[in-house]
Amino acid sequence: MKFWKMNGAGNEFVIFDRRSEAPPLTEDSIRAIADPVTGAGADQVIAIERSLGADAFMRIWNRDGSSAEACGNATRCVAHLLMEETGKPGLVIETVAGRLKAERAGELVSVDMGSPLLKWEEIPLAERMDTRGIDLKVGPIDQPYLQLPGAVNMGNPHIVFFVPDLDAVDVKAVGSLVEWHPLFPQGVNVGFLQVLSRNEARLRTWERNAGLTLACGSNNCAAVVAAARRNLTDRDVLVHNDGGDIRILWDEATDRVIMTGPVELEYVAEV
Repeated sequence: MKFWKMNGAGNEFVIFDRRSEAPPLTEDSIRAIADPVTGAGADQVIAIERSLGADAFMRIWNRDGSSAEACGNATRCVAHLLMEETGKPGLVIETVAGRLKAERAGELVSVDMGSPLLKWEEIPLAERMDTRGIDLKVGPIDQPYLQLPGAVNMGNPHIVFFVPDLDAVDVKAVGSLVEWHPLFPQGVNVGFLQVLSRNEARLRTWERNAGLTLACGSNNCAAVVAAARRNLTDRDVLVHNDGGDIRILWDEATDRVIMTGPVELEYVAEV
C-alpha cells in the first residue's frame, strides 16, 4: 500500500489513500509505521477516505495508535496532495471535529480551523473555571514556576503556559506530567509560548498521545487565541516552532482562526 511521508513545519505524517478498497490499519500497524526505527516515523498516521459532502474525509491516529479528532498541519498536507491531484485552488476536508476549508496561499497552504471553543465545558475541564487562566500550577505550591495556562479547544483540547524563557522549560517533563491531569477528562495538548512582540512568538508543544513534536497546528491556533485573550499579543501572529514558522490569524470579524504554513513532501513509498 502506497504512502506519502510529509511534514508541515516539521510535524511529521505518514498519509495513506484509502478512498478505494485497502487493507485496514490496526493499532499495531499504526505504531509500527509511526516508529522511527521500525517504520517511516511519524507524529500522526493519516488516512484519506471518501466523503459524501466534502472533497475527502481525513482520519487521524496518533503514533501510539489512538485516534485524534483534528490536526491542522496534517490538514494542510492532505489539502496539498488533493489540490495537486485535482488542480483545485481550494477544497473542503472532513474530520471527526468538522469540515475544514483549505486553499493555496502562494507556496504555502492555509486552513480555516473554525472558531475556538472557550467555555470550560467545551475544552472540556472537569470543573468550572475561567479559561483565560485556569487554576493549574506546576512546581511548589507557594512558588509555582508555571501557572494559569489559557485553555482553548481547537477541535481538540489545549492549554498554553506563557513563559518568559522557552529554553528554560523542560517541555517533556511538564508536558507528560500535565497531559492526563485529572482536570482534563479527555487529556490535553500542552503548549509553552514565549511572546516576543505583539505579532511574534515562540512555541513548543507536547501533544497528547504523541509527545514532543516540532510543531502542532492546532496548538499554534490555541496559543494565539489564548495570548490574544490575555492581551499579550494581537490576533495576527507569526509563531516560530522548532520545525518552522506558522502564521495564525484569529479574525475578529468572523471569529475564525486561519492557519498558514509550509508543507513538504519528503518521499513516496510502499508498506
